[in-house]
Amino acid sequence: MAGAEADTMDALKPVFAALGRVTHVGPAGAGSLAKLVIQLIVATNICAVAEALLLAERGGADPAPVREALLGGFADSAVFRQHGRRMIEADFVPGGPAKYQVKDTGTALALAASLGLASTIATEVDRIFRGLVDHFGGDLDNSAAILELQRVNP
Repeated sequence: MAGAEADTMDALKPVFAALGRVTHVGPAGAGSLAKLVIQLIVATNICAVAEALLLAERGGADPAPVREALLGGFADSAVFRQHGRRMIEADFVPGGPAKYQVKDTGTALALAASLGLASTIATEVDRIFRGLVDHFGGDLDNSAAILELQRVNP
């Protein structure tokens, strides 16, 4: 993801070719915006997976076979595969620490507000990650979002 004027992108194609596939997403700054969008989508997906697995567990199902049953279907994703497994195994060794997720969700919310956008879902996702960080989970993996959902749903 790269942001620049079209002629600048054309001039930099040989440099970018060495780095892999590059997608021109708009003017200067748009690459950073696209990265922020990715982080918001990932954070939202992590929270959705955490809430769904908690629902399965509290409803009486074993989350591990529920996850297995959903693999390959519409609910499947890299987040569901990787973070869902970590949640079930309570393996919160950081790949991406939760404290960095808060930085990204906060930045996304500030940008949305500056654009006059209501960010209902992002606000809740930010609240979940901030709660995790505030309760000493900032150095845990993002998948530890399930711990915050468990904390607020004793």
